[in-house]
Amino acid sequence: MPQRIGFVLLTHANTPQVRRLIGTLDRMFDAPPIVCHHDFSKSDLPARSFGANFSFVRPHEVTGWGRFSIVEATLRGIEALYARPNPPDWFVLLSAADYPVKPAEKILADLAASPFDAFVEHREISYERRREPADKMYFRRYRTFRFHVAALFGGAPADRFFTLEHPLLTRHFTPFSGDFRCYFGSQWFCANGKAAEHLLRFHREQRSLAEHYRRQERYRVICPDESYIQTILANDPGLKVANDPLRYIDWVAGEPHPRTLGCADLPAIARSTAHFARKFDVAVDGAVLDRLDGIVG
Repeated sequence: MPQRIGFVLLTHANTPQVRRLIGTLDRMFDAPPIVCHHDFSKSDLPARSFGANFSFVRPHEVTGWGRFSIVEATLRGIEALYARPNPPDWFVLLSAADYPVKPAEKILADLAASPFDAFVEHREISYERRREPADKMYFRRYRTFRFHVAALFGGAPADRFFTLEHPLLTRHFTPFSGDFRCYFGSQWFCANGKAAEHLLRFHREQRSLAEHYRRQERYRVICPDESYIQTILANDPGLKVANDPLRYIDWVAGEPHPRTLGCADLPAIARSTAHFARKFDVAVDGAVLDRLDGIVG
């Protein structure tokens, strides 16, 4: 059967690139349902610029890079999308720096034929791999338990804390166990209605995971958006989750943000199985989106 697709957008700036992305989605997918969480504390984005298929999350979350507010904004966008009449079969999470790189027919056909419920990058964070260069940072972010020295010894500097790492020490302080494992991966993903329902129900009814990440924020531990949703979906035995976000992203080693893509990247993008790519910036390469419009139709 034909698949209906919807989109959840996370934005904070009123730029021509935001409006171009929405216009392209409208053209490609015949005015699909689009819900945008826009952080109006950062800029305004007039609703009159868009069609009846477009809506904002109201009220908005005041978001910050690497903070749990990004997770809340994402989930509120998904919730608003599936509260609409005739909700979509699938949704894609996008930012203003994303753009489609395959025609709509290809994207919809891939999703219709897929045995999976979600396409999300996820890699387990384990105690055994805590010293591996690729895992060390993520282990300390998500699997450890931290507390201030001042909580034990009065007068100790407030910025000093202990970090518990071993599972025997952390099992009573974190939500993770042999039955509920911790994962990390890209925050940008695609999922169907079944996965969306489970994700929202878990967030609503099982608060210990959210409380853990919120607590870690107080110790300058960042980016729960790269672990919270991934952990929920990958632990559900009732879901089939592909370790692939269907996104073309070029990470530069050691950098906190992916490389900005341009026309020179189009051959590699075309060879990939990705449906969308990020990140693009028309101030860096103004021609690449024009070239992609010719590819996606």
